[in-house]
Amino acid sequence: MSDEKRSPDLGKMLTNLLKERSLSMRKLSALTGMDTATISRIVNGKQRAKPEHLKAFAMHLEAPLSDLFQAAGYGAAVPTPPVPTSDIHSSITSIKETLQAFNLIDHHFTAELVQRELSKYEPYVLTEEGARKIHNDFPDKVKSVNGAGPFIEELHRMYELYSSTDIPLEERAILGSGLFYFVSATDIIPDYVFPLGYLDDAIAVQIVMERLQELRSRSGI
Repeated sequence: MSDEKRSPDLGKMLTNLLKERSLSMRKLSALTGMDTATISRIVNGKQRAKPEHLKAFAMHLEAPLSDLFQAAGYGAAVPTPPVPTSDIHSSITSIKETLQAFNLIDHHFTAELVQRELSKYEPYVLTEEGARKIHNDFPDKVKSVNGAGPFIEELHRMYELYSSTDIPLEERAILGSGLFYFVSATDIIPDYVFPLGYLDDAIAVQIVMERLQELRSRSGI
């Protein structure tokens, strides 16, 4: 019975991750589709996490799946597939290297232009008109992309956070700028240069996630 329940290391890790990501158990429940009571029992060591629980935690808390398996007491023998959210960084990096090799883009210049556009959008996305534009256009734009690119899952997560009623204003502005960039007609890199997806959109998502992390670190969250 104790083997079935005990995983104090996992509970501590999940508590810290929730605090770092500024998420409540209720919000994590909404993101993962997992019952809040189940999450609570796992965090408090009253229920052993199943592999599917750990995969959901890894995805939505941006944590290494191998660390979660180890903390849950599964050991190194359990397979540890890559966490989907980490794909965005490795995929963008490899794509940028290929395009740079053929002199198709200057990444530093491109990222600077994307950042400039994001900064311009931040005040607008806090207005009713900006919010309406995002809410009206986001679903159709996601359909048009048809799942191409590792940034789609992050965009969905960004949209959920942006739509939350209790998110800090500065975080909403940062998230909204990335979402507006995605739904708008802005194209710093023409689509024909990157037939596998939307590289500048992916770079925008990456910038947004990094800025959020920095903001939360400064706030001590």
